[in-house]
Amino acid sequence: MAVTTGQTPPADEQKVIALMTGVERFVAEGRDAEAIRLWQEAAAIQPAHPLVQHERARRLALGGDHRSARTVLEQVVAAAPHYVPFWLSLAAVQRSLGQLDEELATLERALAIEPKHLIVLLQKAGLLELMGKPRAAAVIYTHALQTLPPGAYLPPPVAAHVEHARVHVAENGRQLGEALESRLQPLRAGETPRELMRFERALDRVLGRKQIYAPQPTDVHFPFLRNYEFSPREDFPWLEALEATSEAIRDEALGVLAADRGDLTPYIAYPEGLPLDKWKELNHSRRWSAYFLWKDGRRQDAHCERCPRTAAALAEIPQLDIPARGPTAFFSILDARTHIPPHTGTTNARLTVHLPLILPGACRFRVGGEVREWRFGEGWIFDDTIEHEAWNDSDAPRAILIFDIWNPQLSALERDLVREAIVALAEYSRAEGSVPGVGV
Repeated sequence: MAVTTGQTPPADEQKVIALMTGVERFVAEGRDAEAIRLWQEAAAIQPAHPLVQHERARRLALGGDHRSARTVLEQVVAAAPHYVPFWLSLAAVQRSLGQLDEELATLERALAIEPKHLIVLLQKAGLLELMGKPRAAAVIYTHALQTLPPGAYLPPPVAAHVEHARVHVAENGRQLGEALESRLQPLRAGETPRELMRFERALDRVLGRKQIYAPQPTDVHFPFLRNYEFSPREDFPWLEALEATSEAIRDEALGVLAADRGDLTPYIAYPEGLPLDKWKELNHSRRWSAYFLWKDGRRQDAHCERCPRTAAALAEIPQLDIPARGPTAFFSILDARTHIPPHTGTTNARLTVHLPLILPGACRFRVGGEVREWRFGEGWIFDDTIEHEAWNDSDAPRAILIFDIWNPQLSALERDLVREAIVALAEYSRAEGSVPGVGV
């Protein structure tokens, strides 16, 4: 409660602030008699102190004398013009008096002090609703929601107002979408989804339906590339031929699960002592496991002999080739009721391919703002440096084939440069030997 008058001895000032802090606590706990006692003690030391007068105004308002409360609060904000709670109290009294224009001006004064103050923004948006301006209210509610850090605790009344804000913003987006639909439909008519994709995602963001996610590589970020979440399949002429082999590849994956489970390894296998964060539950866990056909540029001969049709299909595809990094190709096995948390890959110089093989039920995958369900034999290519996550919501393991390819937007020279740079980076780190927590 950083309110001082600068006009009283420091000892008295601090005592008044301490007493009024106690008043605030007792009021919150419903212990009114103790609150009155401390308030009166503070008033005996400095009756004109803004905190003392603020409590006086609060009690006047509770007693129904809103006009007197407003008069007191106007004096309080004049004495302490930079303390937002006083402006909020004045706005609340003005609301009770039906002085909506005055309340709006008061809230603007508060926002001039703290432009991202959640309560002020919520109160302003609620006022705009009351004034018959729901579209403007949606804009301010959006600003309020943007101030919330992930997982923030909110007192129940504030949480209820925040939930109302979310509902209001969504409804406004729906109405705005309907208004735009009639204007845009003639231009959309006859166009393909690919031609419309970028505009539709831009519109989704304007209407609050989806975010636009940018690549966030953990290693090499190659700039100035189109950052599609899912790449247009027409750009990969070999994809249909791969899909045509889906039944043979699925049979080999089923054989691995039936007779070669001992060679499945946890896909997440970080050393102990690292800040694992999102990977804590899956680290060294077979709930997400892999059966590698190629790993870090090395062919796994025994596995490829165990799965010859899969190995042959991979040989027809231009996979990523970086010494000690690629190709990498594997059956990804995700156990029943398991979630792979949101994460990003190492570089957008590559793209990742999924070929769904064993789908015992609902299995979902999100890249950026788009969620899809895997369907047997329907492959896709995506940028794994855009945040993505996966769910197996079924009661049995899910299996897909995963491998990497070069991003086709890179020229031959750019591929050579990226390959050489990644090798050089690894050699530079390796010169000091193996150090826990330092990858090479």
